[in-house]
Amino acid sequence: MTRWVSLGLLLLLGLLQYRLWVGEGSIKDLYALRAQIDEHRAELRRLEARNLALAAEVEDLRTGLEAIEDRARSELGMIQRGEVFLQVIEKPKRERGQ
Repeated sequence: MTRWVSLGLLLLLGLLQYRLWVGEGSIKDLYALRAQIDEHRAELRRLEARNLALAAEVEDLRTGLEAIEDRARSELGMIQRGEVFLQVIEKPKRERGQ
């Protein structure tokens, strides 16, 4: 009788160990989920930094004319009155060597 009880308990222990190491919700799954959480936290930090930079840029555009002027110059090619626009055009590489 005790032999069957011992065998049953040993079998139960084996099943629990299998589930702990290999089955659903195992230690392997736990480490995989922790790695995913770390990746998501890193992505969140990157996005928060990006949002802060964008918020600062929006605030600068709302309050400062300098940022608006910089944007107009770089993105729209605009110049102010009294400024001179100079465009430098380089020859293509194959014409320079000849």
